[in-house]
Amino acid sequence: MTVPEETAPAPLSPWRNRWAALGPGLLAASAAIGASHLVSSTQAGALFGWQLVGVIILANVLKYPFFRFGPQYTAETGRSLVEGYARRGRVYLWVFFVLAAVSSVVSAAGVALLCTVILANLLPASWALGVPLLAGALIVITWILLVGGHYVALDGVTKVIVSLLAVSTVVAVVMAAGQGAVRQPGFEDPSPWTLASLPFLVALVGWMPAPIEISALNSMWVRAKGEDRRVATRDVLFDFNAGYVTSAVLAVFFLALGVFVQYGSGEELEIAGGAYIPQLMSMYGAAIGQWAVPLMGTIAFLAMFGTVISVIDGYARACAESLRLLRGAPEMTRRHKDIWITGIAVIALAIVVWMSAELSTMLRFAMISAFLTAPVFAWLNFSLIRSERTLSPVIRVLSYAGLAFLIGFGVLFIVSELGLV
Repeated sequence: MTVPEETAPAPLSPWRNRWAALGPGLLAASAAIGASHLVSSTQAGALFGWQLVGVIILANVLKYPFFRFGPQYTAETGRSLVEGYARRGRVYLWVFFVLAAVSSVVSAAGVALLCTVILANLLPASWALGVPLLAGALIVITWILLVGGHYVALDGVTKVIVSLLAVSTVVAVVMAAGQGAVRQPGFEDPSPWTLASLPFLVALVGWMPAPIEISALNSMWVRAKGEDRRVATRDVLFDFNAGYVTSAVLAVFFLALGVFVQYGSGEELEIAGGAYIPQLMSMYGAAIGQWAVPLMGTIAFLAMFGTVISVIDGYARACAESLRLLRGAPEMTRRHKDIWITGIAVIALAIVVWMSAELSTMLRFAMISAFLTAPVFAWLNFSLIRSERTLSPVIRVLSYAGLAFLIGFGVLFIVSELGLV
């Protein structure tokens, strides 16, 4: 009696493969769609109208190669970017680890505090609990989600958050545009092309679409996804491009919100992040209707909560992996990652409690720091990929243009801060 051979499962269609591959790129988009979009992009529109839309697009285009290198390197080699840094030398790895460790708590604290302020404005009665208690509850929920559910839960939650965010943002902008401009007669357009506006431009570009070290975090998520199923390079890049384009397009939509709701309205703009959120929600309700205020609050909260989740998880993975490689340990365990998740969460909460009244200062510091360290992370990625892979002419040109842009803009900012120009 012969035993029939086991029938091989039918291969998935290309689109089903791509849908299944979605996750890491959306996580990166979720990490990006935070203060850079909600605060900086919206303020850019509110302060300068459409004048800075080109800066937002240029920043996304010129940073594209450095973010793409992360998922592409992992898909092609099976190694994370952090492992790639280790192959280049311990100096590369130490530079990344130190900068990432500092960025992890600064970024997590900044986005957690902004998320807390948004939640308190969305639910005014919660102000009675105080910012420290609200922030603590938010970070504990994030910790439970990450430590208890690990990547599978994070993957699923992020798809929902990014999808709802994208749809609700587009709807909000279309509705705001339909109400007509709020610009008052005789309003004169201010110029963003002055040295006085340079710190704002640097903050805008610094987290647009995100700090470049997010590329290493994305790389870690791609590898985590690959532990469950093998994902083709083309599907990984489809996932990355879907997330990156979504982030870039939403940045323009948030700028449009500032234009349609606030630009030229005659009301003084609150620059401080904590004071700006209720002002934005109030003016949005005045332009469209008070019934729309909860929609705006929900958009803001979804954006920031997704950012908090992604930032803590991603930095924890990258820092744990860096330390493992520096110590020569055989593998990164869940325990190692959970320790970093806990450490980042605890320190971030301590910073939030300490800086609860200085949200604007914290965000500006985080954004400017991200901008000034961007050339370092960009060079780490470019030099690693160039040493192991042949780059296409387009990516090579974009990489050199991006490095020149980041370094030149950074030097201009430092020179202006020193009062030399």
